[in-house]
Amino acid sequence: MTVTEPAKEPPGLVLHTPEGRPYRFDPGALCLELLPTGGCARYAAYEVLRTPADLVRWAGECRLPGGLSPEVSPEELRRAHALRAALWELASARAHGRPLDPGGLGAVNAAAAEPPLVPRVDAASGAFGWAPGATGTALLSTVARDAVELFTGPYADRVRECGSDRCALVFVDTSRPGRRRWCAMERCGNLHKVRAHRARHATTG
Repeated sequence: MTVTEPAKEPPGLVLHTPEGRPYRFDPGALCLELLPTGGCARYAAYEVLRTPADLVRWAGECRLPGGLSPEVSPEELRRAHALRAALWELASARAHGRPLDPGGLGAVNAAAAEPPLVPRVDAASGAFGWAPGATGTALLSTVARDAVELFTGPYADRVRECGSDRCALVFVDTSRPGRRRWCAMERCGNLHKVRAHRARHATTG
């Protein structure tokens, strides 16, 4: 999976509950960070990539380092939607032990075949940066290459769906014991604890 520089904040994205409360969700891989931006069918209500500028903003918020701000065209936004749909299907298949869809694999492989983002060392500061001319196509190639590494690498069998029956967020469990169940403890994990506590009291009351 994509190697990133040490972050000042925990990795992941800040999402919001239906009530508007923020929480941090770390899916564990760059490619899986694209999924919470929306999608088809039941995920359409969560769509946030409506314009090319939205994809640019996501690039700056995801786990890629260095304040990335690529140029994105409407066609590249369309391709981002198509790649995201493929990743939803593939990640869900991995999480539930189903065979990977050839069409989804083809979409990922096609995106990965394009030239990716080019990292570099800034000559003036010595800090990490990106070569000029970053595009939406290069961004999607980098995301797709991360997906190739995830689905074929040592964590391929640790792609999981949140244990809550009310949440479909997908993550890769990179913890040492491999026992992660929830998208985030502060959201679904705590809700499960509250429900379990109430159920115990209802049984003993």
